[in-house]
Amino acid sequence: MRPFEYHNPVRIVFGAGAFKRLGDAAAAIGAHALVVSYADEPELTKIVQRGVQQLADSGLRVTPFFQVQPNPEVQMVQRGVQAARDNGVDCVIGIGGGSVMDTAKAIAAGVEYRGGDLWNMVNSRHDRQQVVPPETALPTLMVPTLAATGSEMNNCAVLSHRERGEKSYIWSDCLFPRTAILDPRLTYTLPRLQTACGGVDTISHVMEIYLNGQDQTDLLHAWQEGLMRTVIENLPTALADPRDRQAREELMWCATCAINGWASPGDPWTPMHQIGHVLTARHQVNHATSLALVMPAWMDFFKTAKPERYFRFARRVMHVDPHRRTREQIIDEGLEAFRQFIEQAGLPTRLSQVGIARDQLDPILEDVRRISFNARGQLASNPPVTEQQLMTILEKAL
Repeated sequence: MRPFEYHNPVRIVFGAGAFKRLGDAAAAIGAHALVVSYADEPELTKIVQRGVQQLADSGLRVTPFFQVQPNPEVQMVQRGVQAARDNGVDCVIGIGGGSVMDTAKAIAAGVEYRGGDLWNMVNSRHDRQQVVPPETALPTLMVPTLAATGSEMNNCAVLSHRERGEKSYIWSDCLFPRTAILDPRLTYTLPRLQTACGGVDTISHVMEIYLNGQDQTDLLHAWQEGLMRTVIENLPTALADPRDRQAREELMWCATCAINGWASPGDPWTPMHQIGHVLTARHQVNHATSLALVMPAWMDFFKTAKPERYFRFARRVMHVDPHRRTREQIIDEGLEAFRQFIEQAGLPTRLSQVGIARDQLDPILEDVRRISFNARGQLASNPPVTEQQLMTILEKAL
């Protein structure tokens, strides 16, 4: 294993009914909360109203900021920062999915940011020379209503910039929430597609590291395999019965654990996400769909470079029967089983299915190169990816 440092200070309150503890948890971090949620999510209205009432019952003042759209833009974050400053809030609470939690983190950091334009916080240039990460932030509390991004237990937020056509990360320890309340019951009323997207997104977070990280790390690989397998086994159950408590609990905890650092110490690379962010910024596909479009093609391209890893994936994650099959057949069956899992969940796996044609690949490649390639002209991964290889992957994804 590579040397690494690990730190995660987030307090987790997990379980059915945990949402009832919001008021007490919030009172421990502040007296006046900016409550962040979506601009138009009818399914969440009652949940947010319950949360605001709990805060009031616990003696907190509340300023609502219900303006979040999917793939939050820095311009919207700036409005939230202004609202927080104008009203003198001392903490930020996000109630919603990944877009809400990322917005809440960015607002909390933006209130105290002294690095100029808020976009300067974002790692959107591969040379990183102009990035000025935030150093302090208002305390935050997260209530995820979708098992997906894991933003409730990490130090990352993802923002977009409409004019630049970019989407990328803010990384800073000041973004760690103080507390996250994980109540699986809050996910019962999710639309089917959002549940499916959450499961695929969760898998992508560990698959990035499993396929593209360090070669020799038995515990991490076993952990990653177990997490992916748990999602694959429980997502169909949740889709068939949205109120299946055990499936929802498994999916929610998997989403949190997938990207809180446990599955990836010493492995910083997220090459498939770099491609996915460009697909979202340029073609407005949702985040999970962008990964569903990239993962099968990426795996098909690299299966011969790391046959042992892909063989393990086929056997330990997709449960391919090895009887009378060659190693290559087992690998191919594993990849096809994974593609079918994504499609049966209701997500596309080919660019052509979302209207992206061959003549649109060059601009996609150029954006990935501009934003994410390093000084050696490669996309960081194990092994690194050249422009020519990335084009081949995109062609496989058509």
